[in-house]
Amino acid sequence: MFKNKKGSQRIDSLIGNGTTVSGDIQFVGGLRVDGSVVGNVTAQDEKNGTLVVSEKAQVRGKVNCSHLILNGEINGPIEVTQYVELQPKARVLGDLTYKVLEMHPGALIEGRLVPLAGARMVTVTPEVPAEEA
Repeated sequence: MFKNKKGSQRIDSLIGNGTTVSGDIQFVGGLRVDGSVVGNVTAQDEKNGTLVVSEKAQVRGKVNCSHLILNGEINGPIEVTQYVELQPKARVLGDLTYKVLEMHPGALIEGRLVPLAGARMVTVTPEVPAEEA
């Protein structure tokens, strides 16, 4: 339905702004959270489960998926088997296990970074205009 900026993953389900879901969620394909989830969020497919947590969204519980794009808050342990993007307003309160990590300036992690086997980190540096360099 929706495509993220990487253009490769579909978002099939949406938890809208102002909505609170209490309980564990298992999803297939892609899930976008704009509201609040109190419970564990798990992708059923280990290779194709994309979770997008928007700027004002919040998840309180364990998260397990293959791809994570985070600009809101996750309070709990996170395991991502493929790719994590922590956008500028991302807040992680718990350990983050990852394979590939992209972290933008401003993102916050209060916990341990635990690389999976074969993990690598991608750093993003802000572009400096030529006249300032």
